[in-house]
Amino acid sequence: MAGRVRFMYSFGKNGNSTMVTMSADQGWTVYILQCADNSLYTGITTDVENRIATHEAGQGAKYLRGRGPLKLVYREDCATRAIATKRELEIKSWSRAKKCALFA
Repeated sequence: MAGRVRFMYSFGKNGNSTMVTMSADQGWTVYILQCADNSLYTGITTDVENRIATHEAGQGAKYLRGRGPLKLVYREDCATRAIATKRELEIKSWSRAKKCALFA
């Protein structure tokens, strides 16, 4: 399995989990979604389209359940998960106005 990395993600209190395999060279993306109630959600992923579909199916972040339809308003590619996580935390610390300035 050279060149591939496996990650275990857990969802919910019941311990359900899924194994995700991806290429080691696959980059990470920081994204911002705008919900139907006009709130913003920031996250990271290696596959934005798939992650949005997961959110819209009610299987992603609890915050987004019932807040659809979701609109991708910003994405930023990062070289590593560590860089994407740092950028995600930075963006989450910003005011709504500063976040909106990214995609205005």
